[in-house]
Amino acid sequence: MRVSSSRNTLNKVVLRNQIDKIRLLFHRDRESYFCFYRILGFFPRHIHYYKQAVLHKSVFLRSEEGRPLNNERLEFLGDAILDAVVADVLYRHFEGRREGFLTNTRSKIVQRETLNKLAVEIGLDKLVKYTVRSSSHNSYMYGNAFEAFIGAIYMDQGYERCKEFIEKKILKEYIDLDKMSRKEVNFKSKLIEWSQKYKFAVSFELINQVEDESRSPMFYTEVKVEGLSAGKGTGYSKKESQQNAARMALNKIKGDADFRQQIAEVKEANAQCSQENAQCSQEETSSEATPQA
Repeated sequence: MRVSSSRNTLNKVVLRNQIDKIRLLFHRDRESYFCFYRILGFFPRHIHYYKQAVLHKSVFLRSEEGRPLNNERLEFLGDAILDAVVADVLYRHFEGRREGFLTNTRSKIVQRETLNKLAVEIGLDKLVKYTVRSSSHNSYMYGNAFEAFIGAIYMDQGYERCKEFIEKKILKEYIDLDKMSRKEVNFKSKLIEWSQKYKFAVSFELINQVEDESRSPMFYTEVKVEGLSAGKGTGYSKKESQQNAARMALNKIKGDADFRQQIAEVKEANAQCSQENAQCSQEETSSEATPQA
């Protein structure tokens, strides 16, 4: 009975795609529809979501109401949906594995480096619109567009169709879950990537170095975001302690809304202070350059 139901659903999808294909042959924007179809496997209902998903903020477009037109809002949405779907898939695939293992594996899949690679593999990178200057300063532009694309599918087709796309077109074809789970994560790089994306100052400070009972060196590292402590880590090397501290910091940033608010406020205050100092320096320079009567 279930097999028959699945077959009927598949037949309906194929039939709908054929009808859409015929209808779009006479559409003035048919090329855009077919570009997205080659990635999606179905024709968009509301193509404006997909067009916005590939629109980087560097293009500086605005809507008729004057609002910026770019993919940042869809990226925010796609990030949350991707997290949820990947968590669901991993929960069912790795039956009985602990929460920490599942969280780490999900982090490896949804990190910008992986998403960047996925965007290129499905051909999404060829559709992203950006300025030449921004491409040289944003190495994760395609990964961000990939998340926005997921957000566009959700807005256009709903959660179930979006989930199906992630599972069957992305994870099944491009990600080996077992192999990915064994891959080592560079938490320090991930934290630096986050800081560069959202323009937060991050520092790693060696706060202590001692010897354990077997006289092996132990290192203690603290990560600070905008000067505020975000996480501490220990290890038998500086690198290991930095990785552990970065992992703690990422967990705090993701799970502690109060901390996110706090670092945002400090960042704003620091930026204002820097601006005031720059103005004072400029005034002093101008005063010194003015000839005395």
